[in-house]
Amino acid sequence: MPPPSSASPLAATPAPSSAPTASPARCTSFMARSLSRKISQFYDDMLAPSGLRGTQFNLLGQARRAKDGPLTVSRLAELLNTDRTTLTRNLQTLQAQGLIEVVAGVDARSRCVRVTEAGEQAHRLGAQYWRQAQQQVRALCGEDTIAQLEQVVDHMLGQLQAATPVVGTPAAADAAQEAP
Repeated sequence: MPPPSSASPLAATPAPSSAPTASPARCTSFMARSLSRKISQFYDDMLAPSGLRGTQFNLLGQARRAKDGPLTVSRLAELLNTDRTTLTRNLQTLQAQGLIEVVAGVDARSRCVRVTEAGEQAHRLGAQYWRQAQQQVRALCGEDTIAQLEQVVDHMLGQLQAATPVVGTPAAADAAQEAP
């Protein structure tokens, strides 16, 4: 991969420490999860008057945007970048609330998600609060920061989507890091 250009948000990022355990608080996974939790809580708080959580709002949004009829559970999981087990749990909640129906797919093994009229109404109401959340987060963090975040997230998702983790022994990883 070529080095990041000066216009890239990656270019402003300091070089990583050569000591992999320098600070657990700087762990990429921990930092990403911390930001995700903080943003999710903000959106959940903003969406609360609609009766939806952020995950439910996004799930309804993806399901209702399907152009060619109801989406299969597998396709919806793919679009939401989540696993089927987590999605199934979330679908059960929405189904119990009468916001979606899970119906038989084209073959006996597939199931499809259909948004009910109550789900459509809940999503429309949630969209008003979601827009407010978007505006507030952008105002709090700044448009430039949001644009950089979007670039970094797109870049990292692309890199990690295609990557296969290489697991070695900790000693081998330490030796590889020390090599010139």
